[in-house]
Amino acid sequence: MTSTTPVISVVIPSWNTRDYLEACLRSLEATPKPKTEVIVVENGSEDGSAELLAQSFPGVQVIQNAENEGFAVACNQGMRVARGEYVLLLNTDTEIYDDGLQAMLDFLLENPSYGLVSPRLVHQNGSTQRTVHAFPNLATPFFFGTPIERWFPKSKELQRYFMREWSQETSADIDQPPAACVLIRQSVLDEIGLFDEQFWLFYNDVDLSKRIAAAGWKSRYLAEVRVLHHVGASTKKFAGFVPEWQKNRLAYYRKHHGFGAGAWVKFCTSMTFFDWASTQLWSRLRGKPSEDLGPMWKIYWGFVRS
Repeated sequence: MTSTTPVISVVIPSWNTRDYLEACLRSLEATPKPKTEVIVVENGSEDGSAELLAQSFPGVQVIQNAENEGFAVACNQGMRVARGEYVLLLNTDTEIYDDGLQAMLDFLLENPSYGLVSPRLVHQNGSTQRTVHAFPNLATPFFFGTPIERWFPKSKELQRYFMREWSQETSADIDQPPAACVLIRQSVLDEIGLFDEQFWLFYNDVDLSKRIAAAGWKSRYLAEVRVLHHVGASTKKFAGFVPEWQKNRLAYYRKHHGFGAGAWVKFCTSMTFFDWASTQLWSRLRGKPSEDLGPMWKIYWGFVRS
């Protein structure tokens, strides 16, 4: 590696979060780090993000998309041009505290069997976000996000999936961290590939972590590294949040558990839909406010037929 080659390539997908993007880039400027390149993939924002980058961050490499291509595609665009030995995937709604980036790099330098390292994400008040989950299995879609979750909120599967016996305030080996902030060896990405682009917005990080583990690499959660995370700053602006989540989850189960698992996910999703629909009908019968079933039925039926 020559003196002009970056050690770390930071890849930031950006969509309509101008103020968060600026704070994120300022935190990157302030944190101690080796030679680093920053690549922002501007995903068709309409809030002045592109203008901000041009005016205030001329050293940042910008890839400009005409429209929102989705999280996986945007990250892949950045990773394909990344030249660093390590790639930091970073959301615009994060801010790195102190020497967090250097601490993550030091861990990978000192522990060659690990392919990925993730920090502790925190709220503005410093409290820990419980963002790390175990890999989903065939029981997960039955107990999570369905009426079963409401009836059995302390089920063994929810305990396992959400790792409730662990405070996430101590370091540990993990299955799948969120891709809001993860540092990955470039050699690992060369081996297993980038994000699977069928996961447009969700489950791309779960799939990537699953492939990292399958290739024999370990992933580490560093509780001592704190990164501020404004949860959902970008995704909450996306109108198709729930349908896209269901679509991406279905694709994940088909890929990792077989096509038959897709039918199982559809059954579990149907439980949720009809539970919601019955609630709306009951409210209507009692003369209380209710939502129109038509638009949601159309989305649901399209999902079932997919």
